Amino acid sequence: MTSEHPDPRVHAELARTVREHAGRLTACLVRVLDDFAAAEDVVQDAIETALRRWPVDGVPDHPDAWLLTTARRRGIDVLRRRAVQRDKLARLRWPVPSEPDDRLKLLFTCCHPALPRAARIALTLRAVCGLTTAQIAAAFLVPESTVSQRITRAKRKIAEAGIPYRVPADAELPHRLEEVLSVVYLLFNEGYLTSAGERPHAPDLAGDAEWLAAQLAWLMPRQPEVLGLLALVRLHQARAAARFDARGGLVPLRDQDRARWDHDAIAEAVRLLERAAALRRPGPHQLRAAIVACHAEAPAWDDTDWPQIVVLYDMLLAMAPSPVHRLHRAIALHHHPGSRGGASNALADLEALPRADRATLERYPLYHATRAELLRALRRPEEARTADRRALDLTANPAQQVLLEQRLAHE
Repeated sequence: MTSEHPDPRVHAELARTVREHAGRLTACLVRVLDDFAAAEDVVQDAIETALRRWPVDGVPDHPDAWLLTTARRRGIDVLRRRAVQRDKLARLRWPVPSEPDDRLKLLFTCCHPALPRAARIALTLRAVCGLTTAQIAAAFLVPESTVSQRITRAKRKIAEAGIPYRVPADAELPHRLEEVLSVVYLLFNEGYLTSAGERPHAPDLAGDAEWLAAQLAWLMPRQPEVLGLLALVRLHQARAAARFDARGGLVPLRDQDRARWDHDAIAEAVRLLERAAALRRPGPHQLRAAIVACHAEAPAWDDTDWPQIVVLYDMLLAMAPSPVHRLHRAIALHHHPGSRGGASNALADLEALPRADRATLERYPLYHATRAELLRALRRPEEARTADRRALDLTANPAQQVLLEQRLAHE
């Protein structure tokens, strides 16, 4: 085996090992070294060594133990340079003796609100998921140096601000958990439909977000919003196979081949949502998941429960006001079979938004694409074309561009 022609199975095995063990190893090393930055660097060194060695030497018999041994040696070097007690590393053995909430502490540290959001995402992907700076840069289409700077500044901020390595106290948990879930949700959205670049979506990035949500659900099984986020992600993932056509264009929900959806995964996600609902602490992620479930459980577009979706959006707006939520409610209102003049009512709703909300939506391609659909339904084709062109100007996603170009070409 040579590094010039690596076996893809080697990279797949490394990716699996890193995803399953890097976060746990980093969390344990934070306890051992008493230094977040040093622990994260040690683990990344081990991963980068594996990236160089495994394609040449082959996958070790016990890849997780190999990573641990390599990280342990690097950790010994760190402790030696500091002239501290070397016997600390005796506590580091395989299986890694992590505390049950070690990875949870790590995730909360990476997602601390004192860090900029871009830094939270980069640090989470590196420390918890084990991605290299090159992989993170490729996922978000930014220079590797930018990602490296974000991570370096985040680690410096953790040290300088004395950000504690712990799960927040009960009184802090609701707000802090919301920050963690927001980072995971943002990460999933970027993977589900990329904001820029040649790829319409980034499945690996969406998969990392799903993995993080699943880890949170395993570690915090009585937190309904965690369960709601995992259900939401899995409901979206269940229809991934039908989202793009042969040309790479985005297939609207109305036109998707529902036979290609993973109906077993949909049923499992709905059961997860029911578990969350049974805890009787509703939240935005649960409501978003319930809306997606209404779509996913409908055998056909015409069977969609639009009245229920409008009600769920009303609940969501009461809980988490947002111009984007208002936009999606308008879409649901347009299709509501009991709404007289659905398109005109939906358009009036959008035009009645406060100026600040409309200014926010003006930068959002879906807002203009939605207006185009509503204007077209109201037989105002020229205005519809103008709105579609504006949506096309704003989007950098190739699948959205193909869809909008098709709409403009067919008029």
